[in-house]
Amino acid sequence: MIYFTVKYRTRTDIIVTMLEAARYGAIKTKIMYASYLSSQQLRTYLELGATNGLLEYDSKEERYSTTEKGFRLLELYNNLCRLEVAPALS
Repeated sequence: MIYFTVKYRTRTDIIVTMLEAARYGAIKTKIMYASYLSSQQLRTYLELGATNGLLEYDSKEERYSTTEKGFRLLELYNNLCRLEVAPALS
């Protein structure tokens, strides 16, 4: 029998995945598939990202893109991840 370990993602993990997908501009479907979200979950997280100034929507091109504030969050998140995996100094 094969067992799979399920990793529960935090809201931050999900938002970061969305910001990565929207780095160069992306439609909702691309963000949804890249983030492994249902359409209902996507709507909730897109609203959260837009409200907090992490994502912006271009109605002319119908695409979402990561804002400067979003890029800053990505940078901080990546730095934090590097700290977590860095070997402990003794």
